[in-house]
Amino acid sequence: MSKTTADSPAETPRADPAGDDQDLGAAGSQLSTAPVETAMPGSFGGNRAPGLTGWLAWTGREVLGWARWFWRQLTSMRVALMLLFLLSLGAVPGSLIPQSGTDALKVSEFQDAHKTLGPIYQKLGLFHVFSSAWFGAIYVMLFVSLVGCIIPRTWQFVGQLRGRPPGAPKRLNRLPAYATWRTAAEPEQVREVALATLKKRRFRAHIAGDAVAAEKGYLRETGNLLFHLALIVMLIAFAWGQLFKSEGDKLIVEGDGFSNTLTQYDDFKSGNLFSDDDLVPFSFNLKNFVGTYERTGPNRGTPSTFQADITYSLGAYGKAEKHTIKVNEPLEIGDSKVYLVSHGYAPVVTVRDGKGNVVLHQAVPMLPIDSNITSQGAIKVLDGYKDAQGVAEQLGFAALFVPTYAKGSGTMFSQYPGLDYPVLNVTGYHGDLGVNSGIPQNVYQLDTKNLKQFKTAKGAILKSQLLPGETMTLPNGAGSITFDKQIKEWAGFQVVQQPGTTWALTGALTAIVGLAGSLFIQRRRVWVRATTGADGITVVEMAGLGRSESAKLPEELGDLAALVHDRAPTKTDGDSPKSETGSTKSDQGSAKTDRGSTKSDIGSVKTDGGSTKSDVGSTKSDPGSARTDEAPTKTGEGSPKSETGSPAPETGSPTPGTGPTKTDADLTSDDDPKTPTSDADTHDSDSGVEPPVPAEGAEK
Repeated sequence: MSKTTADSPAETPRADPAGDDQDLGAAGSQLSTAPVETAMPGSFGGNRAPGLTGWLAWTGREVLGWARWFWRQLTSMRVALMLLFLLSLGAVPGSLIPQSGTDALKVSEFQDAHKTLGPIYQKLGLFHVFSSAWFGAIYVMLFVSLVGCIIPRTWQFVGQLRGRPPGAPKRLNRLPAYATWRTAAEPEQVREVALATLKKRRFRAHIAGDAVAAEKGYLRETGNLLFHLALIVMLIAFAWGQLFKSEGDKLIVEGDGFSNTLTQYDDFKSGNLFSDDDLVPFSFNLKNFVGTYERTGPNRGTPSTFQADITYSLGAYGKAEKHTIKVNEPLEIGDSKVYLVSHGYAPVVTVRDGKGNVVLHQAVPMLPIDSNITSQGAIKVLDGYKDAQGVAEQLGFAALFVPTYAKGSGTMFSQYPGLDYPVLNVTGYHGDLGVNSGIPQNVYQLDTKNLKQFKTAKGAILKSQLLPGETMTLPNGAGSITFDKQIKEWAGFQVVQQPGTTWALTGALTAIVGLAGSLFIQRRRVWVRATTGADGITVVEMAGLGRSESAKLPEELGDLAALVHDRAPTKTDGDSPKSETGSTKSDQGSAKTDRGSTKSDIGSVKTDGGSTKSDVGSTKSDPGSARTDEAPTKTGEGSPKSETGSPAPETGSPTPGTGPTKTDADLTSDDDPKTPTSDADTHDSDSGVEPPVPAEGAEK
């Protein structure tokens, strides 16, 4: 009988790695296309010949050698990871420190507040991280590293796909996973069975000499290359988007419109390669804004409806179309997207001079300062106003607006974002607003440097809280300001044009898929060798090799070996002839054990760290040792047993009336239908109990 077993360290000693690599040859090569890292050499020039020619030749070899070494280091995985880490680390200041391309006002405030750090950050380029020279250098080096890594690995991988799995090494028992058994099937039959089995399990397999060579798990390297390619796509997409992007903000009051030109924007930023011609020609009008809020519960004041109804047209003569823009549901026009980003109120006010002439009548947008839309702003009368003496000057009003005023609180803070009880607080100024100085001003703030406050007859500052329809009269016949009953709403829009976002998203998803494939798919090789042994019996050997040792490889090899074993089963010792009576003759009444005792069919697949059990066995002997089984040899009913498994030597012959003595090999269903099959046929490989061995002494 034959069996499967796990080689112990004493039976199969581990050789040194160099010897293993030399023994495996091509079988253990090209499991990965990763470049081989080399240590830093001392010199590439070698021996230098005398004279100028020798020095030039030596210098050329030295420069070329160092250039090649630097290229290998740049395209190595270690350097690529370092560059990726530096790129991520360099992006941190861009998130924590104000950036001039995003908010120049905050950068100016930071420099004014930090007199020491401000100049240092400016020299290091920390106020414009993503356009600085050092960030661009890291970005370019990472890009070159990925390209230099993926191109040669791709060609190498294509060559592997076009080739065949390498042939089996000389000694399969030195591989991490190994199984063997003896079978009565012919070697050619075993190889055909193994080839069909491996192909059915989606292995690339072929017959090479006396063995079948198979390989599986190419998607691991495909995922690795796909991950690197996706990173390159993402880098290109991000760079393209930053260079050609544009982003502008516009506040529009109900009834007003917008045309996509630079002069129409309140704030505009763009990439270095963006031009005015890249703007998509379109326009739209804000017809109505709808904003509703929760009135009760813990979410009181939270917006429940937040949408802007507009009409837009593409080009100068495009047909007007209606559309509703909601939060996270932008209007897409060509390459541009129009987002709804903010909302507020614009109370309508009317300003008259001392003669009653209207010098200003418009909705004035107020900017919110809290979640309940407590807002502040400035009302400016630039032209057309004259005081009581007929002198032309400018008027300004600092305004504070609350949509829901808390009665009796005495504070101008809104209690709810809806228009339940609107109040407008104004404080009047007159003089020079400074708009003619050429210095840009914030339209929502009032510069009081050259202005004087209106005061009452008692010398108090003139200010008033107005309800819709109320008027505040200015002293000395200077005019009046009226808070009209109409209150409009405004919406803030952001127009974004950033190419490459689709490519960046595609690259990110592809990188995730490729990374998952490279992490969870194992590339492995399996060989099945079938040869004729010295005794004429076919010996089957199966072995597996993976890129990295894993418990799954021995398990998979055990499953494959079981499938092959089903069609090329183990040859048993039951083929030996028996006497006519079916009894086994013993020598002097005792059963002898074979010197090279055969183990049971149930065994295990050998691994480096131990053994993985399988249902397939290998024929292994214990040379130089006479071994007996712990389980006793079965005799006729009622006969005593010895501790060694041989019949009791009291009479030297079977007990009368019980029949002749039988060994395990003789106890089959053919002898007695009620007799169970042998332990070797029913033994569970995971039980850890070794089945009995048949006694020697049968007539050959």
